[in-house]
Amino acid sequence: MRNLHIALLTGLLLLPLTASADGIGSLKAFYSQTQAMRANFYQLVTDKQGRKVQEVSGVMQLKRPNKFRWDYSKPYEQQIISDGQQVWLYDVDLAQVTVRSLNKVLGASPAALLAGDNNLEQGFKLTNLERKDGLDWVSAEPKDKESGFEAIRIAFKDDKMQGMELVDSFGHQTKIVFTALENNPKLNNKTFLFKAPKDVDVVGE
Repeated sequence: MRNLHIALLTGLLLLPLTASADGIGSLKAFYSQTQAMRANFYQLVTDKQGRKVQEVSGVMQLKRPNKFRWDYSKPYEQQIISDGQQVWLYDVDLAQVTVRSLNKVLGASPAALLAGDNNLEQGFKLTNLERKDGLDWVSAEPKDKESGFEAIRIAFKDDKMQGMELVDSFGHQTKIVFTALENNPKLNNKTFLFKAPKDVDVVGE
C-alpha cells in the first residue's frame, strides 16, 4: 500500500475561503478568490473495516490553474508535482519517478475539483451536508462514475477549509486535516517544476 496515497490524492489541494453561508458557497468562493495557497497537512487512510492503512504528513502548495505540489516528509519522502501539463510522482526511497499527462490524471478527481478551471458543476454534483463538529460540509459527487471516487466531502470553518474526506471505489477512506493555511501567497512557478535526479528511474509517458 506504499503508493496508495498517490493514487488517492494526486492533485489534491485545499483552499482558504471567504465568508459563506454554507459549504457550496465557500467552495465556489474559492474559485473566484483563491489563486494560490500553501498549508501543512496530515493524512490518514483507513480500509473498509476502519483499520489504519497509512498515516502521512507534509506540506502542500497550489497555484491555479492546475499547478500543485505535495511534499510528503513522514514517514517516508515522496513528492507529487504538477506544472499544469504533466504530473510527476517521485518516490525518494525507491528512486523512481512516474510521469503522466495532467489531463489523464485530473478527470473528475479531487485535483479537478480544487485545482481545475471554473466549470465546477460540470464535473461534480454539489450538495450541502449537515453541519457537524462546528464545521460546514459540502459533498462533491463526481458525475463520472469511472472517476475512482464514491464520495468527496469538504469542511469549512471561519472562511477556511479545515479538511477533506474521500472514499474511493475500493472502500478506502482518506481523511486530511490542514493547518498553517496561507491564502494567496506569492509562489514562484519554479516551485512546480521537476527535474529527475541522476540515477533515478523514470517511468511513464
